[in-house]
Amino acid sequence: MASKTIESYHNGAEISKGDADCKKKSVELLKDLGLPKGLFPLENIEEFGYNQNAGFIWFIQKKKTEHTFKKIKQVVSYATEVYMEEASKEKVTFKTGTGLSDSFDASAFELFE
Repeated sequence: MASKTIESYHNGAEISKGDADCKKKSVELLKDLGLPKGLFPLENIEEFGYNQNAGFIWFIQKKKTEHTFKKIKQVVSYATEVYMEEASKEKVTFKTGTGLSDSFDASAFELFE
């Protein structure tokens, strides 16, 4: 079940279901927004949504995911619900539930194909 924060953006949002469709749609959107395509290396995504009017993006995955971004030598843990309220093309900031945060150059999150 989605959190109240995510639920509040459902009206008017484009919502995808299922891992393959969610990954495809999210990479397309990140590219369209000029954001790094490797920003969300999530697995088993159940729902992906984008409310264009609010600029709100969210993912719901089955279980939390950890990923090591080699360029910044950091392990990032993604909870089962991940959302982004503000997008910056230059910097990516990760914030914990306790309010701690750290910012990195967006280029560190590009996909290498």
